[in-house]
Amino acid sequence: MEINVKEARSKFSSILDQVEEGDEIIIRRRGKEIARLVPPRGKEKRLPALKKFRGALQVKGKPLSAVVKRGRAEERY
Repeated sequence: MEINVKEARSKFSSILDQVEEGDEIIIRRRGKEIARLVPPRGKEKRLPALKKFRGALQVKGKPLSAVVKRGRAEERY
């Protein structure tokens, strides 16, 4: 659908409803295309919160810092 700027101003809410339904709207000023309203590509999928994941992790063994310190000390001699 193509409309001019004046019509776009007066019917902006209904234009957004049309775009939400999937229509593409071209806005023209003096016959020249100045804007194109298109629906979003798709709903973005948000990543799940990592709080539960982090809480489920259980560290086994010694802390990495202790392992690194021991490794350095062994290599020196």
